Amino acid sequence: MNRRNILKTLGLSAGATMIGSNALSSDIQEISFPPNPDYIALAVPVTAIVLGAGNRGNVYGRYALAFPNEVKMVGVAEPIPFRNEKFAKSHGVTDAHRFKTWEDVFKVPKFADAVIISTPDTLHHGPALKALEMGYHVLIEKPISPSMKECLEILAAAKKSKSIIAVCHVLRYTNYFRKLKEICDAGTLGTMMSINHLEGIEYVHMAHSYVRGNWHESAKTNPIILAKSCHDLDIMRWLANKPAKSVSAYGNLKWFKAENAPAGSTERCVEGCKVERECPFSAIKVYYEQRKRIHVLDVPEDPALQGPAILEKLKTSNYGRCVYRMNNDQPDHYTSIYQFDEGILATFGLEAFTGWEARKTRVMFSMGEVVGDNDLIEVTDFRTKQTTRWRASEQKDFNNSGHGGGDFGLMQNFVQAVAQNKPELLTSTIEASIESHIMGFMAEESRKSGRSETIQLGN
Repeated sequence: MNRRNILKTLGLSAGATMIGSNALSSDIQEISFPPNPDYIALAVPVTAIVLGAGNRGNVYGRYALAFPNEVKMVGVAEPIPFRNEKFAKSHGVTDAHRFKTWEDVFKVPKFADAVIISTPDTLHHGPALKALEMGYHVLIEKPISPSMKECLEILAAAKKSKSIIAVCHVLRYTNYFRKLKEICDAGTLGTMMSINHLEGIEYVHMAHSYVRGNWHESAKTNPIILAKSCHDLDIMRWLANKPAKSVSAYGNLKWFKAENAPAGSTERCVEGCKVERECPFSAIKVYYEQRKRIHVLDVPEDPALQGPAILEKLKTSNYGRCVYRMNNDQPDHYTSIYQFDEGILATFGLEAFTGWEARKTRVMFSMGEVVGDNDLIEVTDFRTKQTTRWRASEQKDFNNSGHGGGDFGLMQNFVQAVAQNKPELLTSTIEASIESHIMGFMAEESRKSGRSETIQLGN
């Protein structure tokens, strides 16, 4: 047999062995969890007031519509009349409990169990302190605040209060991340060594939220490491189960700026831009043709009225502006390296230029590794050479929930904690949430200073 045939035979044999080995381990187990035995059927629903009836406020509002026996929205504060009217109508909120601003809510006596704070990032601190002062339980959207000082003030107020307070770190409540956490905590793969975590923002989402959208200027909202990725910092801290000690971060705004504007482009996509048809960030394509992310435009749901309303918004709002001509400053690629206690090293990549919107995670242990892509988890044991695979299933009754069921999972968890007055039921404490926020603040400090920064609670 000549060398070519020998190699061919060996290649086939090796391939057959690999296929056979994969076939033996190709059974994919479904990720599911039994109902929480600590959760009880509620005799009366928890009542809540939503401060900010935008996207996130309506996400939690949908939980109340899906599970009316668990929670009822009895108040709303929203300065945009279209949103205020829509929310009040959906939930049957009386005129007496419809308010223009969050301040107005606290001018009347306490009339609900809880307050859900989904106002813009810069308007979290005031209502959080006032709600705690008046004895409301609090669910606060992430990021908690664009200021480390304000975060620590909220933490101090929470410790003095008897109220339950939770932060919307919704990824903790998905079957996928719950399983990832369970595997990491099991100890069957030895000592945790490293974590490699990647968040793909997806190019359209980046353009929508962090170039044209509410978070395009970091000084007026939050740096992108917090605005987009405090979820991810929380997950890394949760998986490591150790405090972060230091961080080094790198990143910049490279693409979405004036010098990269194509010849023939215009200030707005609707102003006769000569390259609009070939531009992947075209506002006409995204909002008018594909009808993606149009909830921010506050347009009618009637298809006959919606199209013209969208085009009008593209003529007048930032959502119609050229992505190369915005006054944006958020980095479009960002890498940070965290040193956790006991020598655990974690790298985190935040990338705008992906065709997918998801998280991918690899956790290395002394005796194995875990790889996940936001759907499938693959566990390899170095000692047995065996690979086990798990796939996240849809969470029963949570099909209308975002973040893989995490939005409704969070609400269920918060409602149960409030109804039973048991803060220990919360998956995440306010202390843990603040700690991961500080990781983000110090990463941004490192990115700007060009040096490694120390991380400590109360820094």
